[in-house]
Amino acid sequence: MFLDIYDVIVVGGGHAGIEAASASSKMGSKTLLITTNLQTIGQMSCNPAIGGIAKGQIIREIDALGGYSGIVADSSTIQFRMLNKSKGPAMWSPRAQCDRKLFSHYWRFFLEKNARLDLYQDTVTSLIIEQYKVKGVQTYFGLKIKGKSVILTNGTFLNGKIHIGGKKINGGRIEEKEVTGITEQLTKNFGFRFGRMKTGTSPRVDGRSLNYDKMRPQNGDINPRKFSFFYNPKKLKKQRKCYITYTNKKLHDFIRNNFINSPIYTGLIQGVSPRYCPSIEEKVLRFYDKEEHTIFVEPEGWDTVEVYVNGFSTSFSEEIQFQSLKQISGFEKVKILKPGYAIEYDYFPPEQLKATLESKILENLFFAGQINGTTGYEEAAAQGLMAGINVHLKIHQKEPFILKRNQAYIGVLIDDLITKGTKEPYRMFTSRAEYRMLLRQDNADERLTPMGYNIGLISKEQMSRLDQKQYKIKKCMYLFQNKNFDPKTINPILMAKNSTKIYHEKKIETILSRSEIDVQDIVPIPFLTEEIKKNNFSQEILEQVSIRIKYKGYIDREKENAKKLLKLENIKIPNNFDYKSIKSLSLEAKEKLDYYRPISLAQASRISGISPSDLSVLLIHMGR
Repeated sequence: MFLDIYDVIVVGGGHAGIEAASASSKMGSKTLLITTNLQTIGQMSCNPAIGGIAKGQIIREIDALGGYSGIVADSSTIQFRMLNKSKGPAMWSPRAQCDRKLFSHYWRFFLEKNARLDLYQDTVTSLIIEQYKVKGVQTYFGLKIKGKSVILTNGTFLNGKIHIGGKKINGGRIEEKEVTGITEQLTKNFGFRFGRMKTGTSPRVDGRSLNYDKMRPQNGDINPRKFSFFYNPKKLKKQRKCYITYTNKKLHDFIRNNFINSPIYTGLIQGVSPRYCPSIEEKVLRFYDKEEHTIFVEPEGWDTVEVYVNGFSTSFSEEIQFQSLKQISGFEKVKILKPGYAIEYDYFPPEQLKATLESKILENLFFAGQINGTTGYEEAAAQGLMAGINVHLKIHQKEPFILKRNQAYIGVLIDDLITKGTKEPYRMFTSRAEYRMLLRQDNADERLTPMGYNIGLISKEQMSRLDQKQYKIKKCMYLFQNKNFDPKTINPILMAKNSTKIYHEKKIETILSRSEIDVQDIVPIPFLTEEIKKNNFSQEILEQVSIRIKYKGYIDREKENAKKLLKLENIKIPNNFDYKSIKSLSLEAKEKLDYYRPISLAQASRISGISPSDLSVLLIHMGR
C-alpha cells in the first residue's frame, strides 16, 4: 500500500502542500502527499484569481525556480491584466482571473505525472516523534506511515471554526471537517507556541441574477501575457469580463444597524483578522468616513454562472448577506449560490522556524503556508516550494537553499516571517521589499532560474531558453548604445511627445532614457524596425532593454546597497552562540537574539529591538 519509508510526507493539499510535494519529488525524493480530500487539491477557496500587487512577482519567481503555480494559472486563465502599468516597472504586477475547476484539474494533472509522488486520502491527526526527531505520521483511520521528514501545510484546518451569523460549525472549509490533534501534540508535548487567526470568504452568486448594465466592465489586456517563462499555453484569444460596482451609504447604515448580529462583534470570533483584506463589516466600522467601497464582480470560470463577489467577505447570517447584497447597484435581484463565511484556525508563530522553514524544536519537521500566519495563495505556494526544496536538501545532507532579500520577494517573505513574526495574517506588498527595483516581475528568470537549475528543478532546455533571452538582451543593448538618431529622423517624434529637439546625432540609448519617450515611440523608425526584425527582438526583449536604460540610476543604486547588505549576510553567527554571557548586550537584545537565533548579522539587524550598538558588540565578540 505504501513504501516502507518515505523521504518526505506532505500534510495538506492546498497551495503550499502541492508546491512542496511537487518540488521534493521532482528533485528526487520519494514523497507522499496526504490530504483529507483528494478532490479539492489546489482548490481556490477564496477568489478565483492568481497574482496581483507583489503576489504576481511571487508567482513569476516560483515559475523561475521550477514551481508549477504559474503554469497552472496560465493553463486556466480566463482574463489577464498587468496591474500598475501607469507606474514604474518595479510596481508592474501580473494578475490572472482563473477558471476555478480548471485550476484544480491542472494541478492534479501535473502532480499525477510525477512517478516519485504518491497521493493518499486520509487525515493526519498526529506526528510520530522520537527523541525530538520526526519519524512519520499517524492518521484518523489509525495508519502509521513512516517518513524521514514531514511538511505541515494544514492551511485553515487546524481546529477550524466556521462562522455564519450565530452558527458556529467545526470545519476547515465549508463542508470539510476540521483537523484536531496536531496543535495539541505540538504545544503540550514539545512547547510550541500557537495562536488563532481569522480569515473569510465572500458569497458566490448567480451571474444571471445581476444587472451588469449598472456596473463598470473591467476588461483584460488587449495583448494578454502569461506567468510562466517557459510554458507556452494556447494564446488567450477571448477573455471573460469582470465588473466593478460599489457599496453605498444606505448599505453602510444597514450594516451598522446589524453589527450586533455579526460574530466578529458578539465575541464569537477570537482570531485576529487580516488588516489588508477586512470583511465588509470591518470596512464599514474602520473606515467610517468612506461612503463607498469597491466591489469586484468576478466570474468563476468559462462555463459557469457562478460569480465571486470580491470585496464582500462577511460572517453575517445568510439572510443579512442577502439583504445587504440587494442594496448594491446591479445586485437588486441577486440570487446567492453559496453564502460567505468567516473561519478561525490555529497557526504557529513563524519565528519558531529556521530560514529553511524547518522547526527549531523538532528536527525534520517543516511548516509552510497559512500555518505560518500568512494569507494568500501566492505566499503559501512560495513557502511550500521553499520547504519542499529544503526538506530534500536536508535529508540528502546538502547545503540549504535560502534566498536573500535582494534576490527575491520570496526571500523577503520568509525573512520577515522568521525575524519579525506576525500577529495578524501576513500579506506581501511591494513596499515590504527594499530592493523592489531589482525584484521586478520581468527579470525573475534572470535572478532565479540559474539557482533552480543548480538544485535540479530547472531543465537544460529551460536554461537554454534563458541563455538565448539574455544573449538577445545584450545584443539589443549594444544596438541601442551604439546606433544614432539624426535630428531629421527623431525630431518629429520628440516634438509630438513634447520633448526637447536635438541638433546633433544622439545615441538611441540617450533618447530612450528620456522619461516621456517610450520604446514603442521609436520602434517605427525604418532603420530600427529593420534591425528589430532582423534580430527577432520580441516585445519582451525591447521592454527589458528599455527598463535597463530608463532606470539605470535606480538599479545601480540598489545593487550597491545590496552589496553592502551582502557583507552583513556573509558574517555568519554560530548556531550555539552564547548571547547571555555577553554583559555589554542589552537585556532585550539577549532575550531576542537567544529566541530568534539569527543565522547572520544582517538577519540579527532586522529583529525588532536590536540596535546598532548591539550589532557592534556582536562583531567584537565574533572577532571582527
